[in-house]
Amino acid sequence: MQNGQHTGERSLRVQMKTAENKQDNSNEYLPLRDVVFNTLRDEILKGEMKPGARLMEIHLADRLGVSRTPIREAIRMLELEGLVTMVPRRGAQVAQISAKGLKDVLEVRRALDVLAMELACGRITQEEIGELREACDRFREATQTEDPVLIAKADVELHDRIVQASRNEKLVQMVGNLSQQIYRYRLEYIKDASQHGRLIEEHEEIYRCISLRDKEAGARAIRMHIYNQEQSILNQIQNQKADGGRIKG
Repeated sequence: MQNGQHTGERSLRVQMKTAENKQDNSNEYLPLRDVVFNTLRDEILKGEMKPGARLMEIHLADRLGVSRTPIREAIRMLELEGLVTMVPRRGAQVAQISAKGLKDVLEVRRALDVLAMELACGRITQEEIGELREACDRFREATQTEDPVLIAKADVELHDRIVQASRNEKLVQMVGNLSQQIYRYRLEYIKDASQHGRLIEEHEEIYRCISLRDKEAGARAIRMHIYNQEQSILNQIQNQKADGGRIKG
């Protein structure tokens, strides 16, 4: 490998490591394959790389300043996550957001979130209820920014507090494993500003149920919350043809 290539790879490592340290203060460097994977995954999830966009190894290697090997490995990892598909004679491209994929992911999320709600109603502390109240308020404030990434972050924080309050480590782990796939659909939903008012109302109902420790009402609120998300994105998918076959972003 040429010296410039080495320098580019080291530069990418340092750049990504700086961002990582701001989040978790980790002192370990990720393998270059994982650094590239995280970079491309973030671009896909945030809509910077649109559904149907081709992932050309040479172009990506040049843009990121790395060899083609970590690019190829990262693409395989993205394919395993369902974010990339391999198309004959075209190669890798960003996976379309399909109705089937949406339903598959949200069926699992619905089951996990309902369980989290039911467990949390019996196990959440008063202090955690107060923290959930604050999370609801932060979500409301985030919607005023009209920044989908910030709003999605506040939404994740709110739901994570409920999952953590379940006191079930296996459930926390399963939700974490699904989080990246859920994030893609969550972001598409949140990009539609017309849904923000309803989201705030649904969060308030979820908070009310959990603060009263009402498991049945809480489960209903969670199911309705996810159902509305599913219907909104399905409507976007059905309108793809009018927008060139892609969801607006």
